[in-house]
Amino acid sequence: MGTRRAGRLFSYAVCIAFGLTLTAHSAAGAEHARLIIGKAAMGDWTSDAPGVRRKITVEDLPAPGSNMLAINPPRVVRRPADAQLRVPPGFKIDMYASGFRDPRFLLAAPNGDIFVTESRANQIKVLRDSKNTGKPDVTEIFTERDLNKPFGIAFYPPGDDPQFLYVANTDGVIRFPYRNGDLKARGQAEKLSAKLSGGAARLRSGGHWTRDIVFSPDGKKMYVSIGSRSNDSDNAAEAERARIFEFNPDGSGQKVYAWGIRNAVGIAFRPGSDELWMSTNERDELGEDLPPDYISSVKPGGFYGWPWFYIGNHVDPRHKGKHPELADKVIVPDVLVQSHSATLNLCFYTGDQFPAEYKGDIFAAFHGSWNRKKRTGYKIVRVPFDHSTGKAIGEYEDFVTGFVTPEGNVWGRPVGITIAKDGSLLFSEDGNGTIWQVSYRK
Repeated sequence: MGTRRAGRLFSYAVCIAFGLTLTAHSAAGAEHARLIIGKAAMGDWTSDAPGVRRKITVEDLPAPGSNMLAINPPRVVRRPADAQLRVPPGFKIDMYASGFRDPRFLLAAPNGDIFVTESRANQIKVLRDSKNTGKPDVTEIFTERDLNKPFGIAFYPPGDDPQFLYVANTDGVIRFPYRNGDLKARGQAEKLSAKLSGGAARLRSGGHWTRDIVFSPDGKKMYVSIGSRSNDSDNAAEAERARIFEFNPDGSGQKVYAWGIRNAVGIAFRPGSDELWMSTNERDELGEDLPPDYISSVKPGGFYGWPWFYIGNHVDPRHKGKHPELADKVIVPDVLVQSHSATLNLCFYTGDQFPAEYKGDIFAAFHGSWNRKKRTGYKIVRVPFDHSTGKAIGEYEDFVTGFVTPEGNVWGRPVGITIAKDGSLLFSEDGNGTIWQVSYRK
Protein backbone atom coordinates (compact mmCIF):
# COMPACT_ATOMS: atom_id res chain seq x y z
CA MET A 1 0.00 0.00 0.00
CA GLY A 2 1.11 3.54 -0.57
CA THR A 3 4.07 4.31 -2.76
CA ARG A 4 6.86 4.17 -0.21
CA ARG A 5 10.01 2.53 -1.46
CA ALA A 6 13.08 1.36 0.35
CA GLY A 7 16.23 -0.28 -0.86
CA ARG A 8 15.39 0.31 -4.51
CA LEU A 9 17.99 -0.87 -6.98
CA PHE A 10 18.16 0.60 -10.46
CA SER A 11 19.81 -1.45 -13.16
CA TYR A 12 20.65 0.36 -16.36
CA ALA A 13 22.65 -2.31 -18.15
CA VAL A 14 20.93 -4.29 -20.82
CA CYS A 15 20.44 -7.77 -19.47
CA ILE A 16 22.47 -10.44 -21.26
CA ALA A 17 19.38 -12.61 -21.21
CA PHE A 18 17.40 -10.06 -23.23
CA GLY A 19 15.96 -12.69 -25.52
CA LEU A 20 15.50 -15.34 -22.88
CA THR A 21 12.20 -17.17 -23.04
CA LEU A 22 10.78 -18.35 -19.75
CA THR A 23 8.13 -21.02 -20.18
CA ALA A 24 5.41 -22.06 -17.80
CA HIS A 25 6.34 -24.69 -15.22
CA SER A 26 4.26 -27.81 -14.83
CA ALA A 27 3.62 -26.60 -11.27
CA ALA A 28 1.32 -24.02 -12.82
CA GLY A 29 -0.93 -26.74 -14.13
CA ALA A 30 -4.30 -28.05 -13.13
CA GLU A 31 -3.21 -29.04 -9.65
CA HIS A 32 -2.88 -25.34 -8.78
CA ALA A 33 -6.15 -24.27 -10.43
CA ARG A 34 -7.92 -23.99 -7.11
CA LEU A 35 -9.87 -21.39 -5.18
CA ILE A 36 -8.61 -20.22 -1.79
CA ILE A 37 -11.18 -18.47 0.39
CA GLY A 38 -11.47 -16.86 3.80
CA LYS A 39 -8.49 -16.44 6.08
CA ALA A 40 -6.47 -18.83 3.92
CA ALA A 41 -6.73 -16.34 1.06
CA MET A 42 -4.79 -13.82 3.15
CA GLY A 43 -1.48 -15.54 2.52
CA ASP A 44 1.92 -14.54 1.21
CA TRP A 45 4.10 -15.01 -1.85
CA THR A 46 4.95 -18.62 -0.99
CA SER A 47 1.43 -19.71 -1.95
CA ASP A 48 1.47 -17.88 -5.29
CA ALA A 49 1.31 -19.87 -8.54
CA PRO A 50 -0.37 -19.28 -11.90
CA GLY A 51 -3.96 -20.47 -11.77
CA VAL A 52 -4.40 -20.04 -8.01
CA ARG A 53 -7.55 -18.04 -7.32
CA ARG A 54 -8.44 -16.16 -4.17
CA LYS A 55 -11.71 -14.75 -2.91
CA ILE A 56 -11.91 -12.39 0.06
CA THR A 57 -15.31 -11.24 1.28
CA VAL A 58 -16.50 -8.67 3.79
CA GLU A 59 -17.25 -11.49 6.22
CA ASP A 60 -13.58 -12.55 6.14
CA LEU A 61 -12.19 -9.27 7.47
CA PRO A 62 -10.36 -9.46 10.83
CA ALA A 63 -10.83 -6.90 13.58
CA PRO A 64 -8.58 -3.82 13.46
CA GLY A 65 -5.25 -4.45 15.11
CA SER A 66 -5.81 -8.21 15.34
CA ASN A 67 -2.35 -8.79 13.93
CA MET A 68 0.66 -6.53 14.16
CA LEU A 69 1.83 -4.40 11.27
CA ALA A 70 5.50 -4.85 10.39
CA ILE A 71 7.77 -2.43 8.57
CA ASN A 72 9.32 -4.89 6.13
CA PRO A 73 10.40 -3.18 2.91
CA PRO A 74 11.59 -5.47 0.12
CA ARG A 75 15.29 -5.92 -0.39
CA VAL A 76 15.47 -5.30 -4.13
CA VAL A 77 18.27 -7.25 -5.79
CA ARG A 78 19.53 -7.74 -9.33
CA ARG A 79 17.59 -10.32 -11.28
CA PRO A 80 19.19 -13.67 -10.49
CA ALA A 81 20.60 -15.56 -13.47
CA ASP A 82 18.35 -18.50 -12.67
CA ALA A 83 15.19 -16.46 -12.09
CA GLN A 84 12.20 -18.02 -13.80
CA LEU A 85 8.87 -16.29 -14.07
CA ARG A 86 5.87 -18.58 -14.10
CA VAL A 87 2.82 -18.27 -16.33
CA PRO A 88 -0.16 -20.56 -16.99
CA PRO A 89 0.18 -23.56 -19.32
CA GLY A 90 0.08 -22.55 -22.97
CA PHE A 91 1.60 -19.14 -22.30
CA LYS A 92 5.22 -18.01 -22.53
CA ILE A 93 6.99 -14.98 -21.12
CA ASP A 94 9.93 -13.11 -22.66
CA MET A 95 11.88 -10.06 -21.71
CA TYR A 96 10.66 -7.30 -24.03
CA ALA A 97 13.06 -4.46 -23.16
CA SER A 98 15.37 -3.38 -20.34
CA GLY A 99 17.56 -0.56 -19.03
CA PHE A 100 14.77 1.75 -17.85
CA ARG A 101 14.66 4.03 -14.84
CA ASP A 102 11.36 3.76 -13.02
CA PRO A 103 9.15 2.56 -15.91
CA ARG A 104 5.87 3.27 -14.18
CA PHE A 105 3.30 3.36 -16.99
CA LEU A 106 2.83 1.65 -20.37
CA LEU A 107 0.50 2.63 -23.21
CA ALA A 108 0.09 1.04 -26.65
CA ALA A 109 -0.37 3.50 -29.51
CA PRO A 110 -2.80 2.71 -32.35
CA ASN A 111 0.12 2.01 -34.72
CA GLY A 112 1.71 -0.48 -32.29
CA ASP A 113 4.35 1.75 -30.68
CA ILE A 114 4.70 1.37 -26.91
CA PHE A 115 4.94 4.50 -24.79
CA VAL A 116 6.78 4.25 -21.48
CA THR A 117 6.56 6.81 -18.68
CA GLU A 118 9.77 7.00 -16.64
CA SER A 119 8.49 8.99 -13.70
CA ARG A 120 11.71 9.48 -11.77
CA ALA A 121 13.68 10.42 -14.90
CA ASN A 122 10.92 12.80 -16.06
CA GLN A 123 10.89 11.26 -19.52
CA ILE A 124 8.41 9.61 -21.84
CA LYS A 125 9.94 7.12 -24.27
CA VAL A 126 8.64 5.35 -27.37
CA LEU A 127 9.54 1.76 -28.27
CA ARG A 128 9.08 0.55 -31.85
CA ASP A 129 9.41 -2.85 -33.47
CA SER A 130 10.43 -1.61 -36.92
CA LYS A 131 11.57 -5.05 -38.16
CA ASN A 132 8.50 -7.00 -37.07
CA THR A 133 10.54 -9.31 -34.87
CA GLY A 134 8.21 -9.01 -31.89
CA LYS A 135 10.79 -6.98 -29.94
CA PRO A 136 11.54 -3.24 -30.11
CA ASP A 137 14.66 -2.19 -31.98
CA VAL A 138 14.00 1.57 -31.80
CA THR A 139 13.87 3.60 -28.59
CA GLU A 140 13.33 7.36 -28.67
CA ILE A 141 12.69 10.00 -26.02
CA PHE A 142 9.30 11.38 -27.00
CA THR A 143 9.63 14.27 -24.56
CA GLU A 144 11.37 15.37 -21.40
CA ARG A 145 9.93 18.88 -21.42
CA ASP A 146 7.47 20.22 -18.83
CA LEU A 147 7.29 16.92 -16.96
CA ASN A 148 6.93 16.71 -13.18
CA LYS A 149 6.72 13.12 -11.97
CA PRO A 150 4.57 12.07 -14.95
CA PHE A 151 2.55 8.90 -14.55
CA GLY A 152 -0.64 8.29 -16.53
CA ILE A 153 -0.75 9.08 -20.25
CA ALA A 154 -3.63 8.84 -22.72
CA PHE A 155 -4.30 9.47 -26.40
CA TYR A 156 -7.08 11.82 -27.41
CA PRO A 157 -9.55 11.52 -28.97
CA PRO A 158 -10.12 7.81 -28.37
CA GLY A 159 -9.81 5.66 -31.47
CA ASP A 160 -7.35 5.05 -34.26
CA ASP A 161 -6.47 8.65 -35.11
CA PRO A 162 -5.48 10.56 -31.95
CA GLN A 163 -4.45 14.20 -32.15
CA PHE A 164 -2.89 14.61 -28.70
CA LEU A 165 -0.95 12.73 -26.06
CA TYR A 166 -2.17 13.80 -22.62
CA VAL A 167 0.19 13.51 -19.63
CA ALA A 168 -0.86 13.48 -15.98
CA ASN A 169 1.90 15.22 -14.04
CA THR A 170 1.68 15.14 -10.27
CA ASP A 171 0.48 18.77 -10.23
CA GLY A 172 -1.55 19.10 -13.41
CA VAL A 173 -2.36 17.88 -16.91
CA ILE A 174 -0.50 18.79 -20.10
CA ARG A 175 -0.86 17.64 -23.68
CA PHE A 176 1.35 17.40 -26.74
CA PRO A 177 0.24 17.42 -30.39
CA TYR A 178 0.52 13.87 -31.71
CA ARG A 179 -0.04 11.93 -34.92
CA ASN A 180 0.24 8.20 -35.40
CA GLY A 181 3.88 7.22 -35.77
CA ASP A 182 5.42 10.24 -34.04
CA LEU A 183 8.60 9.34 -32.18
CA LYS A 184 9.12 12.90 -30.96
CA ALA A 185 6.66 15.45 -29.62
CA ARG A 186 5.80 17.65 -32.60
CA GLY A 187 5.09 20.75 -30.54
CA GLN A 188 5.33 22.42 -27.16
CA ALA A 189 3.35 21.17 -24.22
CA GLU A 190 0.02 22.87 -23.61
CA LYS A 191 -0.80 23.24 -19.94
CA LEU A 192 -4.50 22.69 -19.30
CA SER A 193 -6.58 24.42 -16.67
CA ALA A 194 -7.01 21.19 -14.69
CA LYS A 195 -5.45 21.83 -11.28
CA LEU A 196 -4.15 18.99 -9.14
CA SER A 197 -2.67 19.05 -5.68
CA GLY A 198 0.93 17.92 -6.12
CA GLY A 199 2.47 15.01 -4.23
CA ALA A 200 5.91 13.75 -3.29
CA ALA A 201 7.73 10.47 -3.63
CA ARG A 202 7.18 9.69 0.04
CA LEU A 203 3.76 9.78 1.61
CA ARG A 204 4.61 11.81 4.70
CA SER A 205 6.20 14.65 2.71
CA GLY A 206 3.46 15.39 0.24
CA GLY A 207 1.19 12.46 -0.27
CA HIS A 208 0.60 10.01 -3.07
CA TRP A 209 2.07 11.48 -6.24
CA THR A 210 0.77 9.28 -9.08
CA ARG A 211 -2.07 10.54 -11.27
CA ASP A 212 -3.80 8.37 -13.86
CA ILE A 213 -5.80 9.76 -16.76
CA VAL A 214 -8.42 8.28 -19.12
CA PHE A 215 -11.12 9.53 -21.45
CA SER A 216 -14.70 8.39 -21.69
CA PRO A 217 -15.29 6.16 -24.72
CA ASP A 218 -17.16 8.98 -26.49
CA GLY A 219 -14.31 11.41 -25.82
CA LYS A 220 -16.53 13.95 -24.10
CA LYS A 221 -15.01 13.70 -20.60
CA MET A 222 -11.59 13.28 -19.03
CA TYR A 223 -11.00 11.51 -15.71
CA VAL A 224 -8.00 11.93 -13.41
CA SER A 225 -7.34 10.04 -10.19
CA ILE A 226 -5.50 11.63 -7.27
CA GLY A 227 -4.51 9.87 -4.05
CA SER A 228 -4.60 11.13 -0.50
CA ARG A 229 -1.98 13.38 1.05
CA SER A 230 -1.81 11.21 4.18
CA ASN A 231 -2.45 7.70 5.37
CA ASP A 232 -5.70 8.45 7.22
CA SER A 233 -6.03 12.16 8.05
CA ASP A 234 -9.25 14.09 7.56
CA ASN A 235 -7.80 17.59 7.85
CA ALA A 236 -8.26 20.44 5.38
CA ALA A 237 -5.22 19.38 3.32
CA GLU A 238 -7.27 16.41 2.05
CA ALA A 239 -10.05 18.56 0.62
CA GLU A 240 -8.98 17.97 -3.01
CA ARG A 241 -7.43 14.54 -2.55
CA ALA A 242 -8.52 10.87 -2.48
CA ARG A 243 -10.83 11.45 -5.42
CA ILE A 244 -11.44 10.79 -9.07
CA PHE A 245 -12.16 14.03 -10.88
CA GLU A 246 -14.10 14.56 -14.08
CA PHE A 247 -13.13 17.31 -16.55
CA ASN A 248 -13.88 18.43 -20.04
CA PRO A 249 -11.05 17.46 -22.41
CA ASP A 250 -9.66 21.02 -22.28
CA GLY A 251 -9.33 20.80 -18.49
CA SER A 252 -12.38 22.91 -17.68
CA GLY A 253 -15.53 21.86 -15.84
CA GLN A 254 -13.84 20.08 -12.95
CA LYS A 255 -16.10 18.12 -10.63
CA VAL A 256 -15.79 15.19 -8.24
CA TYR A 257 -16.77 11.93 -9.94
CA ALA A 258 -16.17 9.69 -6.88
CA TRP A 259 -14.53 10.20 -3.49
CA GLY A 260 -13.31 8.52 -0.32
CA ILE A 261 -10.81 6.55 -2.43
CA ARG A 262 -7.43 6.56 -0.70
CA ASN A 263 -5.31 6.04 -3.82
CA ALA A 264 -6.81 4.89 -7.12
CA VAL A 265 -3.47 4.37 -8.86
CA GLY A 266 -4.98 2.95 -12.04
CA ILE A 267 -8.25 3.72 -13.81
CA ALA A 268 -9.70 2.30 -17.04
CA PHE A 269 -13.03 2.00 -18.84
CA ARG A 270 -14.47 -1.45 -19.39
CA PRO A 271 -14.61 -2.00 -23.17
CA GLY A 272 -18.02 -1.64 -24.72
CA SER A 273 -19.39 0.26 -21.74
CA ASP A 274 -19.28 3.59 -19.94
CA GLU A 275 -18.19 1.83 -16.74
CA LEU A 276 -15.04 3.20 -15.12
CA TRP A 277 -12.87 0.83 -13.06
CA MET A 278 -10.12 1.51 -10.54
CA SER A 279 -7.23 -0.23 -8.82
CA THR A 280 -6.91 1.11 -5.28
CA ASN A 281 -4.35 1.07 -2.46
CA GLU A 282 -6.10 1.16 0.89
CA ARG A 283 -4.79 2.58 4.19
CA ASP A 284 -2.07 1.29 6.51
CA GLU A 285 -1.58 0.67 10.24
CA LEU A 286 -4.74 -1.33 10.95
CA GLY A 287 -3.06 -4.73 10.70
CA GLU A 288 -1.34 -7.10 8.29
CA ASP A 289 -4.64 -8.24 6.78
CA LEU A 290 -6.70 -5.05 6.99
CA PRO A 291 -8.14 -3.40 5.07
CA PRO A 292 -8.00 -5.13 1.69
CA ASP A 293 -6.82 -3.28 -1.38
CA TYR A 294 -9.42 -3.49 -4.13
CA ILE A 295 -10.25 -3.49 -7.83
CA SER A 296 -13.69 -2.11 -8.50
CA SER A 297 -16.09 -0.35 -10.78
CA VAL A 298 -16.58 3.31 -9.90
CA LYS A 299 -20.10 4.52 -9.25
CA PRO A 300 -20.70 8.16 -10.30
CA GLY A 301 -20.93 10.21 -7.13
CA GLY A 302 -19.94 7.18 -5.10
CA PHE A 303 -18.29 7.33 -1.67
CA TYR A 304 -15.80 4.55 -0.84
CA GLY A 305 -15.19 5.30 2.84
CA TRP A 306 -11.74 6.84 3.26
CA PRO A 307 -10.73 7.98 5.83
CA TRP A 308 -13.64 7.36 8.23
CA PHE A 309 -14.79 3.95 7.01
CA TYR A 310 -13.49 1.03 4.95
CA ILE A 311 -15.08 -1.75 2.88
CA GLY A 312 -18.63 -0.75 3.64
CA ASN A 313 -19.55 0.74 7.00
CA HIS A 314 -16.56 -0.62 8.96
CA VAL A 315 -15.39 2.22 11.18
CA ASP A 316 -11.71 3.15 11.17
CA PRO A 317 -11.02 3.21 14.94
CA ARG A 318 -8.89 6.32 14.50
CA HIS A 319 -12.06 8.18 13.46
CA LYS A 320 -14.62 6.61 15.75
CA GLY A 321 -17.84 8.60 15.99
CA LYS A 322 -17.14 10.83 12.99
CA HIS A 323 -19.64 11.28 10.16
CA PRO A 324 -22.21 8.64 11.13
CA GLU A 325 -24.43 10.04 8.38
CA LEU A 326 -22.04 8.56 5.80
CA ALA A 327 -21.86 5.03 7.20
CA ASP A 328 -24.66 3.63 5.06
CA LYS A 329 -23.41 5.38 1.92
CA VAL A 330 -20.07 3.55 1.71
CA ILE A 331 -19.85 1.38 -1.40
CA VAL A 332 -18.36 -2.10 -1.04
CA PRO A 333 -15.84 -2.65 -3.88
CA ASP A 334 -16.35 -5.42 -6.42
CA VAL A 335 -13.13 -7.38 -5.83
CA LEU A 336 -11.20 -7.37 -2.54
CA VAL A 337 -7.52 -8.34 -2.72
CA GLN A 338 -4.93 -9.15 -0.09
CA SER A 339 -4.16 -6.20 2.14
CA HIS A 340 -0.86 -4.43 1.35
CA SER A 341 -0.57 -5.99 -2.12
CA ALA A 342 -0.24 -2.45 -3.55
CA THR A 343 -2.33 -3.00 -6.65
CA LEU A 344 -1.21 -0.36 -9.18
CA ASN A 345 -2.11 -0.23 -12.88
CA LEU A 346 -4.79 -2.27 -14.58
CA CYS A 347 -6.03 -2.91 -18.10
CA PHE A 348 -8.79 -4.88 -19.78
CA TYR A 349 -7.84 -7.62 -22.20
CA THR A 350 -8.97 -6.44 -25.63
CA GLY A 351 -6.76 -8.61 -27.86
CA ASP A 352 -7.49 -11.77 -29.80
CA GLN A 353 -4.31 -13.74 -29.09
CA PHE A 354 -5.30 -15.21 -25.70
CA PRO A 355 -8.03 -17.85 -25.36
CA ALA A 356 -11.56 -16.47 -25.67
CA GLU A 357 -12.30 -16.75 -21.94
CA TYR A 358 -9.75 -13.99 -21.23
CA LYS A 359 -11.49 -11.43 -23.43
CA GLY A 360 -12.78 -8.52 -21.33
CA ASP A 361 -11.06 -9.67 -18.13
CA ILE A 362 -8.81 -7.35 -16.12
CA PHE A 363 -5.07 -7.75 -15.69
CA ALA A 364 -3.53 -5.84 -12.78
CA ALA A 365 0.00 -5.25 -11.51
CA PHE A 366 0.71 -5.84 -7.80
CA HIS A 367 3.75 -3.80 -6.74
CA GLY A 368 4.10 -5.70 -3.47
CA SER A 369 4.13 -4.97 0.24
CA TRP A 370 6.54 -2.91 2.32
CA ASN A 371 4.69 -3.17 5.61
CA ARG A 372 3.76 -6.79 6.14
CA LYS A 373 5.77 -9.43 7.96
CA LYS A 374 4.90 -12.00 5.31
CA ARG A 375 5.55 -10.48 1.89
CA THR A 376 2.63 -10.32 -0.50
CA GLY A 377 2.03 -9.01 -3.99
CA TYR A 378 4.86 -8.84 -6.56
CA LYS A 379 2.86 -10.43 -9.37
CA ILE A 380 0.41 -9.95 -12.22
CA VAL A 381 -3.14 -11.09 -11.57
CA ARG A 382 -6.22 -11.68 -13.67
CA VAL A 383 -9.68 -10.58 -12.52
CA PRO A 384 -12.23 -12.84 -14.26
CA PHE A 385 -15.65 -11.60 -15.36
CA ASP A 386 -18.92 -13.35 -15.93
CA HIS A 387 -19.28 -12.23 -19.50
CA SER A 388 -22.98 -13.06 -19.61
CA THR A 389 -23.59 -10.30 -17.04
CA GLY A 390 -20.53 -8.09 -17.49
CA LYS A 391 -19.77 -8.39 -13.77
CA ALA A 392 -16.60 -9.41 -11.99
CA ILE A 393 -17.09 -12.69 -10.15
CA GLY A 394 -15.28 -11.39 -7.05
CA GLU A 395 -12.13 -13.50 -7.41
CA TYR A 396 -8.59 -12.82 -8.62
CA GLU A 397 -6.16 -15.27 -10.15
CA ASP A 398 -2.36 -15.38 -10.17
CA PHE A 399 -1.12 -14.97 -13.75
CA VAL A 400 2.60 -14.14 -13.55
CA THR A 401 4.60 -15.02 -10.43
CA GLY A 402 8.26 -15.51 -9.55
CA PHE A 403 9.58 -12.05 -8.63
CA VAL A 404 10.56 -13.13 -5.11
CA THR A 405 13.67 -15.27 -4.59
CA PRO A 406 13.65 -18.35 -2.35
CA GLU A 407 15.44 -16.23 0.27
CA GLY A 408 12.61 -13.72 0.26
CA ASN A 409 14.41 -11.00 -1.66
CA VAL A 410 12.63 -9.19 -4.49
CA TRP A 411 13.95 -8.53 -7.98
CA GLY A 412 10.83 -7.23 -9.68
CA ARG A 413 7.95 -4.99 -8.64
CA PRO A 414 5.24 -4.90 -11.36
CA VAL A 415 3.83 -1.47 -12.16
CA GLY A 416 2.64 -0.63 -15.69
CA ILE A 417 0.51 -2.89 -17.89
CA THR A 418 -1.01 -2.70 -21.37
CA ILE A 419 -2.16 -4.83 -24.30
CA ALA A 420 0.09 -4.77 -27.37
CA LYS A 421 -1.29 -4.53 -30.89
CA ASP A 422 -0.60 -8.24 -31.48
CA GLY A 423 -2.70 -9.15 -28.44
CA SER A 424 0.19 -10.01 -26.12
CA LEU A 425 0.34 -8.60 -22.59
CA LEU A 426 3.14 -6.18 -21.68
CA PHE A 427 4.03 -5.13 -18.15
CA SER A 428 6.86 -3.21 -16.52
CA GLU A 429 8.61 -3.68 -13.19
CA ASP A 430 10.60 -0.93 -11.48
CA GLY A 431 12.93 -3.05 -9.37
CA ASN A 432 15.36 -3.72 -12.22
CA GLY A 433 13.74 -1.51 -14.85
CA THR A 434 12.51 -4.14 -17.30
CA ILE A 435 9.45 -4.76 -19.49
CA TRP A 436 8.08 -8.26 -20.07
CA GLN A 437 5.80 -9.78 -22.71
CA VAL A 438 3.34 -12.61 -22.15
CA SER A 439 2.18 -14.43 -25.29
CA TYR A 440 -0.08 -17.38 -25.95
CA ARG A 441 1.42 -20.23 -27.94
CA LYS A 442 -1.33 -21.40 -30.27
